[in-house]
Amino acid sequence: MKRITVFCGSSFGTETIYQEQAYALGKILADHQIELVYGGAHVGLMGAVANGVMENNGKAIGVLPKFLQKVEIAHESLTELILVETMHQRKIKMDELSDGVITLPGGYGTLEEFFEMLTWAQLGLHKKPIAILNINGFYDELLSCIQTMVDKGFLKKINQEMLIVSNDIEDILHQMKNYVAPVTGKWINKSEV
Repeated sequence: MKRITVFCGSSFGTETIYQEQAYALGKILADHQIELVYGGAHVGLMGAVANGVMENNGKAIGVLPKFLQKVEIAHESLTELILVETMHQRKIKMDELSDGVITLPGGYGTLEEFFEMLTWAQLGLHKKPIAILNINGFYDELLSCIQTMVDKGFLKKINQEMLIVSNDIEDILHQMKNYVAPVTGKWINKSEV
């Protein structure tokens, strides 16, 4: 794995562990010589993960829509900042540049990006590993909701198992390096419910 996209909040959240783990992820990516691809901002967890990379001699590529350049405030110290026109172009570019995705705590935007990449994997549009760094149980309720999707017949178990989940950064990287995408389709027959 040469590059990993990280989706995360442009805020710090209410607990310092979120910022600490975002920075730690950046440092560990740099230590493993894995380049960061992310949203390009210097604020919140986005800035923390980029700082973790850049302050430890790693490489970070930001992808930022022009209309967010002043709102999210572009990071000034990146290896490269790519400006695009739309949010959709941002996701496409991040996908083109990376070999996998790690999702940290965030809000609507983080979830939207995460679920689009996970859906693309489910549809077979890519075979990249998609992971959640479940810091301090942040995503426990979401994971419970995903289990309900399986239990109620809206999601195949094999598609649920595509998602890598851990609260340990090294464990996530190990699982991502060994990930093999499923070969089955997403559609569920009535007999499978």
